[in-house]
Amino acid sequence: MNEERKKALQALKTSKGQIEGIIKMIEEGRYCIDISNQIAASQSLLKKANLLILKQHLNHCVKDAFMNNSGDKKVDEVIDLLSKLLKD
Repeated sequence: MNEERKKALQALKTSKGQIEGIIKMIEEGRYCIDISNQIAASQSLLKKANLLILKQHLNHCVKDAFMNNSGDKKVDEVIDLLSKLLKD
């Protein structure tokens, strides 16, 4: 597993813990703003993990595809993903 994937995995595990904490906060009836702040922090970690995975994809999969003259499909995949990410 390369460094980007390790960092992404750690961010996802941290986010998982945060989400479990958020669920508990809601069940306990905690203050809405505190819950919302925790949701925002979790979203930030998910975005970080996604960027790390995308970076890994560009550095390895896309680069390899171009070296083998099959990069167009990979570029289309990245463009499709970016269009989804930019809608948010």
